[in-house]
Amino acid sequence: MKYITRTILLLSVVSLCTDLASEMLYPIMPMYLRSIGFSVLLIGILEGIAEATAGLSKGFFGNLSDVLGRRAPFVRLGYALSAVSKPMLALLTHPWWVFTARTTDRLGKGLRTGPRDAILSAESRPEEKGRVFGFHRAFDTIGAALGPLVALLILTLTPGDYTRLFLLAAIPGAAAVILTLFIRDSGKLPSAVSGPRPGFFAFLRYWRSAPKPYRLLVSGLLVFGLVNSSDLLLLLVMNQQGATDRQVILIYVFYNVVYALASFPMGVLGDRIGLRRTFQLGLLVFAIVYGAVGFVSSPAIMAALFLLYGLYAASTEGISKAWIANIVPATETATAIGFYTGMNSLCALIASSTAGFLWYAVGPRAAFGVSAVGAVGVAVYFGWIFRRRMDSSSAAHQPGRV
Repeated sequence: MKYITRTILLLSVVSLCTDLASEMLYPIMPMYLRSIGFSVLLIGILEGIAEATAGLSKGFFGNLSDVLGRRAPFVRLGYALSAVSKPMLALLTHPWWVFTARTTDRLGKGLRTGPRDAILSAESRPEEKGRVFGFHRAFDTIGAALGPLVALLILTLTPGDYTRLFLLAAIPGAAAVILTLFIRDSGKLPSAVSGPRPGFFAFLRYWRSAPKPYRLLVSGLLVFGLVNSSDLLLLLVMNQQGATDRQVILIYVFYNVVYALASFPMGVLGDRIGLRRTFQLGLLVFAIVYGAVGFVSSPAIMAALFLLYGLYAASTEGISKAWIANIVPATETATAIGFYTGMNSLCALIASSTAGFLWYAVGPRAAFGVSAVGAVGVAVYFGWIFRRRMDSSSAAHQPGRV
């Protein structure tokens, strides 16, 4: 695998360590917050602020990275902030301190996402981007699979000792920060924008100047984002339909294992048959899972659906970024990916709120059914409208297979 450079491997291991640290805390975070007095409403507000912070900062820092022509400093600081946030939760339990820690973690994610993906893009040729982003996503998801297992082991040995868990989560986080010190920019990029540094919302102006293929692509991706609600709702419906807490955690781990194992092969498939076709395949698998999940109660069938769900994630997450990277100039990659991931975070908030309302007003089948129908609609868009509206000018920006 000559296309996996030292920098790509480093970034992949860094993501593995960071996700290991984060996912050690993710399954137990609601229980911990309730134990220190957070209401369900306050937890919702906390997560809303945290995700909004991550979403908006992805666009800003992606744009700033392109303007300055630098990537590595953003990556180092972003991972450092996320690492620092873990032990912060072990120090104090005041609501304002927990808000600060959680927001620090999400700010770190926003700071590093666009510049990191721009490095991955710069380190790969157009015809290899699918497998490179898939390789990185596989390592990232291995950490997501290991994290809950480690947390389960620690809490089995020391029940209810959340402080110890937060402190131990700082170890892989610190390892990630140390590894980022070995990541270097491959020469300073020419700045995409001249003049003063951009304001916080300046990245929103990118939509007007972006290549037409990018606008067509991201329009479809964001519509899908509006029907792609939080995975927590899938875990919740499993629990309500009879799966125990332990079964829910194990099925979630199983999903991440499938996701990790399938990410690289799906990236290879994307490079061979086209990123668009691979993404469409993922949308159809998503529709099958969401269309069926409200009608099953057997843990075995649930596990089968989450196997499919892992395949969906593997054929869309890394693929979408590789697709974007292939249709924009190198000097705009961080801004382009930052704009998309930032707007997609906000779409996810809307999607989860809408799904929650439908669940409350009608029932879970309605909530998941709307998402399934929406995914099929986006698949049709990419297979018909998107292809028809692509003109000859887009081909100049798509040297790889799309």
